[in-house]
Amino acid sequence: MSTFSDSELTCNDFLGGRVRLWQPRAGYRAGVDPVLLAASVPASEGQSVLELGCGAGAAVLCLMARVAQLRATGIELQPAYAELARRNAAQNHVSLSVIEANLSALPEELRHAQFDHVIANPPYYRPGAHSPATDQGRRVALGEDTPLVEWIDVAARRLTPRGYLHMIQKADRLPDMLSACATRLGSVEILPLSPRVGRSAELMILRARKGGRAAFRLHAPLVMHEGDRHLCDGESYCADVSAILRDGAALTGFASDRR
Repeated sequence: MSTFSDSELTCNDFLGGRVRLWQPRAGYRAGVDPVLLAASVPASEGQSVLELGCGAGAAVLCLMARVAQLRATGIELQPAYAELARRNAAQNHVSLSVIEANLSALPEELRHAQFDHVIANPPYYRPGAHSPATDQGRRVALGEDTPLVEWIDVAARRLTPRGYLHMIQKADRLPDMLSACATRLGSVEILPLSPRVGRSAELMILRARKGGRAAFRLHAPLVMHEGDRHLCDGESYCADVSAILRDGAALTGFASDRR
């Protein structure tokens, strides 16, 4: 499929309506993960950002809504999702360059470009680790094809000196991520994302810096929901998480004084 028809799409609000996103009804749909990823990036006005595997653009567009005048580029493998990202950028009145490409075969224009920030929400599951989705878009988005080490290698190569990588992943992929960063990036920090107090983290956000020399840091988890269990219908996000999801606030769980 090269494009989606309007009947195959829904238009959904993110950041309390500051970002409006067209998404497939039956394909891969963005949830809170790309919003948290975008909120973690300490970008400044006028800097450059590259998203690896941008899908329909949820993460990079949420980041652009929070930080003005970013120079943003997205790489997307699937043509239909790349076209959605372009449509969503136009709908949200921002300039986003979307390039259709495989990470293992980037076009010449990207192989010589560098960015202040690289962000990524790679597929969460190793090959054979989950039941594959019947929808091709979801299958590509959720099931790893390009190895995680290659995502981190591409990010490291595209970063400017002292530039930051931010990546959200399943917590059980931490060993893979640390191994991939070992010879490529430094000043590694991990922010676990815990569903509730006393619950193990299911996801995490990695921050790493090109040329960074600070020691590894494992932060206290960001707790997503109030209480120790789900008691009733409706949202139960903690106040700081709700501020991120509804108001476009920055995520403050990382250190601010790292070398």
